[in-house]
Amino acid sequence: MDLELTGYSFPNDVHITWSLMIVLYPYITGLVAGAFVVSSLYHVFWIKTLRPVSRLSLVSSLAFLTVATLPLLTHLGQPTRAFNILITPNFRSAMAAFGLIYSFYFAIVILETWLVFRTDIIERARRNRGLKRWFYAILALGVYDASEESQRVDHKFIVVLASLGIPAACVLHGYVGFMFGSVKANSFWSTPLMPIIFLFSAVTSGIALIIVLYEFLAKLSGRGIDAACVQTLCRILALFVVITVTVELLEIVQLAYQGGEEWQVVGPLLSGKLAFSFIGIQMVFGSLIPITLLGIVVLMRPYLTNPLRNTIAFIAASILLIQVFSMRWNVIIGGQMFSKSLRGFRESYSPGLFEKEGIAVAIVIFLIPFIIMAIFNRFLPLHQEPEAPIDPSTRTAMFRREAFPS
Repeated sequence: MDLELTGYSFPNDVHITWSLMIVLYPYITGLVAGAFVVSSLYHVFWIKTLRPVSRLSLVSSLAFLTVATLPLLTHLGQPTRAFNILITPNFRSAMAAFGLIYSFYFAIVILETWLVFRTDIIERARRNRGLKRWFYAILALGVYDASEESQRVDHKFIVVLASLGIPAACVLHGYVGFMFGSVKANSFWSTPLMPIIFLFSAVTSGIALIIVLYEFLAKLSGRGIDAACVQTLCRILALFVVITVTVELLEIVQLAYQGGEEWQVVGPLLSGKLAFSFIGIQMVFGSLIPITLLGIVVLMRPYLTNPLRNTIAFIAASILLIQVFSMRWNVIIGGQMFSKSLRGFRESYSPGLFEKEGIAVAIVIFLIPFIIMAIFNRFLPLHQEPEAPIDPSTRTAMFRREAFPS
């Protein structure tokens, strides 16, 4: 690891303390929050075109949530001490509060996932024999009522849980931005916009992940891609990425306009040592190109064929996943590359390949959620077909039946 320094640095500024694992942690929690938002847009806000990805997004959120703490545990010298936040809670500690937030949100996602797949679980419990029957019977928790009335009750609980999960997901990831924004000693982090930037970029990365996963799995399984679903996702993604990039730029412009002593070190950092990752990857490649591509998809819909539109959306979403990771890297690593004296720089940081917090470990942790989803799909289907169009008169009758039950 390069330890060369320029200018004046305090002894505690020599090393990058929060390394690749701390970059990966907010990236994964961002995917958790963003994927859950996509699921809630269908269950709570009734955006019916998102039905094909409603299950995929919910299970994606659960899968990434399962491994969300692994980067932190890998980073800790004594991972078993993490349980102290539950055994001896300190409600005045923002870090300790994470354990409570994580547990509450995990319970919501688990329960909602069970309710969403309960009908499929019961059907497979009745259809299979032997060990499979026992497996699905255990998942059913002894409840085998799959009538229309029970499904209606399930749906009401799903809406409630999804409604609770939206603010919980926002708190889960907004908390990460809050942690960095609360570090007063670091002028690059200590800004009220930090939680907002982390939150909006989280939703951006989650939506992008669902687009990539949905199109990849559809091609892999030979199913057709629902053009209306992709179009809706692109519209929502375009909105969030524009807001995210705008807020990120506003933060930098505000620092530059104020011209305080912190800008004398942040400015050269962004235009010098972080020029490639910030200007090249995050702003130009990761922001300008996908915004342009999403603009083409959203504004030129009548002139594009479905395959072309899906391809452009896939490329834009893939680039945005890189952009959000680059943003996490620039904030977390970049914020540690200058001295707290504001008169010195650490030359560079590059994680090793096979070290404790190296690239290989990060790749393994990031791949685990996809393995979880693959195993989940072996037992319960992630894909859900879009609903058939309903005649207006039938829709009116259904509404009257739900609104004014006899």
